[in-house]
Amino acid sequence: MHITQLNRECLLHLFSFLDKNSRKSLAQTCQKLLEVFQDPFLWPVLNFYSPVELKKDNFLLGPTLRYLSICWHSSRVKVCNIEDWMKNTFQKDICRKHENTVNDFLIQVCNRCPNLLSLTLSGCGHVTDDYLLLLLKSCPNLKILKLENCVRITDQTLEAVILYGGSLQTLHVDFCRNITQAGLKTVQEKCPSIMLKAERSADMIPDNKPREKLMLERAMRKLVLH
Repeated sequence: MHITQLNRECLLHLFSFLDKNSRKSLAQTCQKLLEVFQDPFLWPVLNFYSPVELKKDNFLLGPTLRYLSICWHSSRVKVCNIEDWMKNTFQKDICRKHENTVNDFLIQVCNRCPNLLSLTLSGCGHVTDDYLLLLLKSCPNLKILKLENCVRITDQTLEAVILYGGSLQTLHVDFCRNITQAGLKTVQEKCPSIMLKAERSADMIPDNKPREKLMLERAMRKLVLH
């Protein structure tokens, strides 16, 4: 029996065992398999391991998406995590190639995936509060939000959780250095049902603009002299 003789349900089941690239390759063989590839019910889960993967056409974003994960573990993540005003020209060039990639992708998720239940972002150093605010507003059923090493996330995201995260059950903000203890406390007070985890976040040194750093250094010198 040829694979194309199988019914739609069987084909969807077979496709579910394949990774994104394999699904795309199989879909290019004939119209029937392309239609299976384009079936929204094949895509309830999406996992990505670099920003480059987000630009490929080997997946489908749609209303059936429930679980989304973008976890980037690379030496380049360290470059993304450097404060913008401290980056040299080479480091800025590295970031410029992908700094809008995840944010642009999240806008697509907001527009196409209103039924998202879980979002995990790790090593996404250019993601900002504005995009997570938009996502929380666009995906009212979101139950799990896990952020790790997302250095541009601040207490504004925590405020958005309080305002728009009515369905949220789990919130992780691990190694997000611009999250404060005060922001975490406010979430605990106003959303006691949320399982909150913030490993190291409020204990890390937050970003400071050059002028703020200079003022801090001067204050420290005065303290030492006295």
